Amino acid sequence: MQNQLLKKDITTLQAGVKTKVAVAKGDGIGPEIMDATLRIMEAAGAQIEVDFIEIGEQQYLAGNTSGISPEAWEAIKTNKVILKAPITTPQGKGYKSLNVTLRKSLGLFANVRPVSALHPYIHTPYPDMDVVIIRENEEDLYAGIEHQQTDDVVQCLKLITRPGCERIIRYAFEYAKAYGRKKVTCMVKDNIMKLTDGLFHRVFKEIAAAYPQIESNSQIIDIGSARLAARPEQYDVIVTANLYGDIISDIAAEIAGSVGMAGSANVGTEVAMFEAIHGSAPDIAGKKIANPSGLINGAVLMLAHLGQTKVADRIKNALLATIEAGIHTADIYREGSSTRLVNTSEFAEAVIERLGETPQFLKTSKLSEGAGTIQIPDYVRKTRKKQLVGVDVFIDWKGEDPNQIGDALAAIDAFKLKLKMITNRGVKVYPKGLKETYKTDHWRCRFVAMDATTSTSPVYQPVDFEQVVALLSKLHAQGFDVIKTENLYEFDGTRGFSLGQGE
Repeated sequence: MQNQLLKKDITTLQAGVKTKVAVAKGDGIGPEIMDATLRIMEAAGAQIEVDFIEIGEQQYLAGNTSGISPEAWEAIKTNKVILKAPITTPQGKGYKSLNVTLRKSLGLFANVRPVSALHPYIHTPYPDMDVVIIRENEEDLYAGIEHQQTDDVVQCLKLITRPGCERIIRYAFEYAKAYGRKKVTCMVKDNIMKLTDGLFHRVFKEIAAAYPQIESNSQIIDIGSARLAARPEQYDVIVTANLYGDIISDIAAEIAGSVGMAGSANVGTEVAMFEAIHGSAPDIAGKKIANPSGLINGAVLMLAHLGQTKVADRIKNALLATIEAGIHTADIYREGSSTRLVNTSEFAEAVIERLGETPQFLKTSKLSEGAGTIQIPDYVRKTRKKQLVGVDVFIDWKGEDPNQIGDALAAIDAFKLKLKMITNRGVKVYPKGLKETYKTDHWRCRFVAMDATTSTSPVYQPVDFEQVVALLSKLHAQGFDVIKTENLYEFDGTRGFSLGQGE
């Protein structure tokens, strides 16, 4: 089975049947820009039926910690498509991010942000910029799994999964193929995070091989971000993990001239959500001066997703023609280059007046010319031989001298397990650590089989789980404060954990 992610049933569209869409007007400037966007879509002939839902600040304050009413959940699950204006999350009191809740609960694994320059009508140093950032949307550090483990140390787990990597990377290449893009760039940090980012990079290489017609390359995220900010015209499609994608998406939108202009799609196998990338801007709410372009662009992405690409082109080209005409809201208005300062409603009217026109200088939208479908195969799990070869025991210890805790742990006789090393914040401090290394109260203590080799390339011997349990029992009996453990595994003989210095 394959999941079609781009278009609905075209025969249904041709029959004139409207698609029901859950629409959230949001908070702050949300209602103003949503009303403008809906007017434009209606005038353009979009075949949608609006089903308004209540989400956002008022739902939070009514006691729904996710910001979503039960009725809204039902409408979302029924309609499968959401057009959402920005919402406000009240400060404090443990309110959850509504966007994160929607993305994870609905499996919206792909965040798609097209960003292109509108030079010279909107100022940018990069007139040739035209990039699409495809960000993994569900895992990585944004899984939000955090713990305080000692007085000094908190942790956040970075979770990268093979199915998550396969879906987002396959989506990036399928998107490039569907929309005639020529290159996909992967951004990772696997020179440091060799297992997590290493998996993302490895899957990228595997999937890229299936698309020889599309150029592929990879970059370390720090230099990639710098190059994106300095030479964005060198990029076409970028695919990356959740945190990196969040950061570079905003970099791209900002250097293109205005964060307020960009739209965003959040796509899953069953449900898709479309929005502007900016916030609810409560400081200008009610003043009728907000720029609706970001949400209009989100609606264009939604219509393309629904297969209504001709209507999407009609709206996008009218929007571009309006911007070319110098009819601008306050956020992009510039004396000497803009011709008329308009409010939200007047901007929408200007777009409606230009429906059917195409821009003279900006790149014409041609979503209807050859846009294909995006299909992601179901994940097939491969089972590998998994062998326990040791355990990392994390201990809360307030001492300063690693030799003191190291010698005590090394003296423990625990069913043929031996202490191999101790690290503090990832740096080896025992045996033979450097006294200059700063140390906290969080000590990672690695125990392996007595007969494991100590060569430069260590060979780990199998251990039994009962040995680990016996070790933990002895540590507890001797007064060590064990705060967590991580079992060390090999998969088909390949090490599934990072080496410590000196191993």
